[in-house]
Amino acid sequence: MNKCIFLDRDGVLNVDRVDYVYRIEDLIIPEGTIEAIQRMKKAGYLLIVITNQSGIAKGIYTREDVLKCHEYFQEQCGHLLDDLYFCPHHENFNSASLTRKPNSLMIEKAIAKYNIDRETSWMIGDAHRDIKAGQRAGIKTIHLTEKPEESFSVITTTTLLEASKIIVPEV
Repeated sequence: MNKCIFLDRDGVLNVDRVDYVYRIEDLIIPEGTIEAIQRMKKAGYLLIVITNQSGIAKGIYTREDVLKCHEYFQEQCGHLLDDLYFCPHHENFNSASLTRKPNSLMIEKAIAKYNIDRETSWMIGDAHRDIKAGQRAGIKTIHLTEKPEESFSVITTTTLLEASKIIVPEV
C-alpha cells in the first residue's frame, strides 16, 4: 500500500485570493512550498492535489484554466505532484456534487485508484472543509491556519513547510 499526502491547492500550494486563482500570473507560490513538496516526495509519499474549483460552475473560468495552473505549478516543483482531483461544482449554481469538499469522494477515489493506506496518509488544508474531508476519509489532518483555537484538526501550523516537517521530521 502507498502512503499519500493530499494537498488543498489555494491557500496551501499557492496564495489564495478572494477573486479566484485561475491565471498563471495570479498563481503565487509561497516561500518554502517547493522545499516542502520535495521533502515529502523524498520521504516516499504520493502527492495528490484535492481542490474545489467552484469558479467553473460560476462561469468565471474553465477546466482548462485549472489544468494550466496545475501544469505551471508542476513545472515549478519539478513535476513532483502525482495527480490532481478537482471539483468544478457548487451547490448554489445547480451543480451539487459529493466530490465537493467537505465531502470526501475525491479523496476516496484517489485512495481506491492508488491503493493508499489511510493509516499513513494525511490531508493538508487551510479551510475547515479540507479538514472535514480528510477526517471523513479516515486520514490524519493538518490545518494551515493563523487561528489554531478555531481548528477542527488536532495538528495546526501556518505553512506547508512546517507541516512537512511534522510529517517528515528528518529526510
